[in-house]
Order: sequence, then structure tokens, then C-alpha cells
Amino acid sequence: MTPIILVVGMPGCGKSTFIEEALRFGYASISMGDIIREQTRARGLPITKSGEVAQELRKESGIDAIAHLTIPKIKKGRRYIIDGIRGISEVDTFKQHFDSIVIAIHSSPASRFERLRTRGREDDPSTREEFEKRDRRELGFGIGDAIALADVMMINDNGIATFQRQAQLCLSEIGSYEDTKDR
Repeated sequence: MTPIILVVGMPGCGKSTFIEEALRFGYASISMGDIIREQTRARGLPITKSGEVAQELRKESGIDAIAHLTIPKIKKGRRYIIDGIRGISEVDTFKQHFDSIVIAIHSSPASRFERLRTRGREDDPSTREEFEKRDRRELGFGIGDAIALADVMMINDNGIATFQRQAQLCLSEIGSYEDTKDR
């Protein structure tokens, strides 16, 4: 079976850029952040409350609650990339159900803050204080453990073109692994 790719990294590290490359390689993308935003809207709350809703979901249904909400969206026979892993328990949950490869993307806080300020998503921080608060919340979910235990570590601090080439190489290597495994 084709492994699913689990992408982990702090907000603004380049996960979306990696996913854009994966889409070119034929992967379907599922964003755990989109699932949280769906849950936020379903509760009648503004998207700016997504972080709090994520915390509530984890309190109500366990630390891997978002992973459990994601699993039913994965169909057999397709290649998937899952964005938004926030902790090692989510990784473990996916690995219980699927052959999985964890890719961590790292970028400096200064680079990430600048990307988030210019990205224009509704729930992105506009001040350094909001950015640091969000980082602390993410680290509280255990994202650091998931990054530290990833199968592949990518650094994204040398410009978008360089990172796109790195992503393409990584995805090609995964494709080669799939080809040899399926024989």
C-alpha cells in the first residue's frame, strides 16, 4: 500500500509549499487545520477561535481527536498527504491505520513570522506577541516531539525555489521507495 505522508511543522514553515509540490506528484491533500476550521464554523464561532476549538476537541475526545476526524476522509488506493500534525499521538494514530512517512519542515521564527504576516489567512497572527502565543500553544500540543521523531527533516530558510526543489527531490525519493515496495 502507498504510504500516506504526514507533514509536521510550525505555522509558516512551508508546509503549504511542500503540499503544492505533492499535488503535482498526484497526491490528494487533507488539511487537519481545515477540519478544525470546519468544527469551529459548526460551533458557530469565528475562525479566529480555531486554536481554542482545537484545544477543546482534544480535551473532549483525546489528544489525537483531530487525527480521528481525519481518518474517515482517507480512501484506499489514493496517495495522500496530511497537513497539520500537531503531536506524536496523532502520528501514532495514523501509523496504526496506515503505512506512513512523517516529514518535518523547519524554518526560523523570523522567516515564519514574515510569511504569516503576508499570507493573509484569517487566523494568522498580525503581531509578534500573537505569533509567539500561537507558537507556545502549538508546542503545548506536542508538535516538537512529532518534529523531533520525523522520518525526514527539511529546512526551509533558503528561498521558495530552493525549497520547491528540495520538496521535489524528497517526493521523488518517496516515489522510488513506493516503486520498490510494490514489486
